[in-house]
Amino acid sequence: MNADKNLEIFLVTAPGLELLLREEAVEKGFRKPKVAVGGVTVQGDWAAAFRANLDLRGASKVLVRIASFKVTHLAQLDKHLRAFAWGEMLRPDVSVRVEAACKSSRIYHSGAVVERLSNAIKDQLGVEVSPDGAVCIKARILNDICTISVDTSGELLHRRSHKEAVSKAPMRENLAALMLRQCGYGGKEPVVDPMCGSGTFVIEAAEIAAALYPGRSRSFAFEQLVPFDAEKWQALCTRGNNKTVTARFYGSDHDAGAIRMSRANAERAGVTHLCEFVQRPISELVPPDGPPGLVIVNPPYGTRIGEMKQLNALYRSLGQVLKEHFAGWRVGLITNTPSLAKNTGLPFAHESDQIDHGGLRVKVYSTDPLPRFLPGR
Repeated sequence: MNADKNLEIFLVTAPGLELLLREEAVEKGFRKPKVAVGGVTVQGDWAAAFRANLDLRGASKVLVRIASFKVTHLAQLDKHLRAFAWGEMLRPDVSVRVEAACKSSRIYHSGAVVERLSNAIKDQLGVEVSPDGAVCIKARILNDICTISVDTSGELLHRRSHKEAVSKAPMRENLAALMLRQCGYGGKEPVVDPMCGSGTFVIEAAEIAAALYPGRSRSFAFEQLVPFDAEKWQALCTRGNNKTVTARFYGSDHDAGAIRMSRANAERAGVTHLCEFVQRPISELVPPDGPPGLVIVNPPYGTRIGEMKQLNALYRSLGQVLKEHFAGWRVGLITNTPSLAKNTGLPFAHESDQIDHGGLRVKVYSTDPLPRFLPGR
């Protein structure tokens, strides 16, 4: 096993968001962050991996890479796996799930890799290996290099145990956090979402402002590992992180059910006092009292040709309301169709890379502070 302080920790995120996750990792004090395809690598000890699950908003998984070696045939793989000190990481009373993937390698049968990895763990520890195991060990063979990782997260990290009620096309919390970052949000300004759905952007913005740990209300797979220290973990979770928040966060939606969901989710997250949710259509949208901030909106996307006429009208209406009433505010808009963004008539100054959102490739279009509206222009 790698020396404790030099573990390679891989922070998984959606393709297109790697640079933003690296920014967050730097801010949160993780060592040697480097962008990779589908995530960011950092270095640290087991405690750093555990803290990544608790602290990082943009990651969807935290994997610890525990071994890496060249392998060209199954007998060689078997030898490496059986020489590994599994007892330094896995407990004999905790079941294990094994996954494998092979690409561009002389070992190409992932099922054979799963079999050998499972047998090596079982024969050494007597541990139960099953599809429902509490801890997942992953083997990836790429270009004849085998990397063994342990999934320290368990359930995907956007499942923070706060959002039980969801809309039809929910935005994952980790994506929302990095999209807010893409728009320059840092926790000190108000945020408005005029199509709030189940309230993800509003609640995420409020949590960021209050410096709440995103993983504070859930459990993790690493709690079943040998390196886990419950006393040190408790100390990590109870670090002072609350701060005074002066900004407020606003969500609205034409659907009364969405407003009920948003309020319930905000209550579970403990940010009700920072949020306000109101049922109203886009045509009645007005800025809250106080300084300008960020409007972020994730409108419906055009997935079928017949929907485009109706969506064009919706995006035009949204853009008109924002131009007329939100001078000084910045706008961030998420869509998979550039023509819909253009139909808002908003002066978008920035365009993100493509982001994988629920199988769709979307972009975040964002403006600088909107100019004062002049009728007829």
